[in-house]
Amino acid sequence: MIAIPSLQESVSPEEWQLRCDLAACYRLVALYGWSDLVFTHISAKLPESVSGPEHQFLINPYGLMFDEITASSLIKVDMQCNKLHDSPFPVNPAGFVIHSAVHEARADAQCVLHTHTRAGVAVSAQKCGVLPISQQSTFVLASLAYHGYEGVAFRDEEKPRLQADLGEANFLMLRNHGLLTVGKSIADAFLSMYTFENTCRIQIDAQAGGELNPVDPQIVSGVAQAMRVQTGGLGGAFVWPSLLRKAQRDAPGYDS
Repeated sequence: MIAIPSLQESVSPEEWQLRCDLAACYRLVALYGWSDLVFTHISAKLPESVSGPEHQFLINPYGLMFDEITASSLIKVDMQCNKLHDSPFPVNPAGFVIHSAVHEARADAQCVLHTHTRAGVAVSAQKCGVLPISQQSTFVLASLAYHGYEGVAFRDEEKPRLQADLGEANFLMLRNHGLLTVGKSIADAFLSMYTFENTCRIQIDAQAGGELNPVDPQIVSGVAQAMRVQTGGLGGAFVWPSLLRKAQRDAPGYDS
């Protein structure tokens, strides 16, 4: 493990808590097998009480595996992806184009989580997109958008099109690329990705097993309300504490 000096005494308690939660999220993504070496990102917006009127975000140091990331190794950047404190690691500006676009357009987006999983990319390559064939898929379809593939996302000119395609959705399928979730908290973004990823895995498995049985469209149309009742709109209130315990057991050291 690479030694990184602790920032706990150098940042506010609010920022430190956000750093710990985001580092735990990275470790959990690794534990669940969603990481792609060092090539995807999870970003978390700092509250105005910490950053002031300027948008500032935490993101992974480029070059560390997700299971190596700690609260202190996360890098604070501005909207131009400039590092706001010393770090021996760079930030991947190509990866940050997508995240900065979402944070810029969505005031409610505290966390943006992006993956390149095998199942996610597989479904993103299908013309049909997400099919209404599982309970998990109905939750995703309640707030799903699509964005067409434009090559590696390193050009700022792609941002307006990505923002327009995302709209107010919380699930975004990047065609031929992968999955993205938007959350009002890190916990919500993680829980949404858990559902999105399982939706894609179930779809790929079901397509290999015979004729599909779709969910009634009326049920799909009523799922947005059902989802609010089931989760209370706050995934963290139900799931996040247990996920943090899992991270402490299976990936200790993230909160350093």
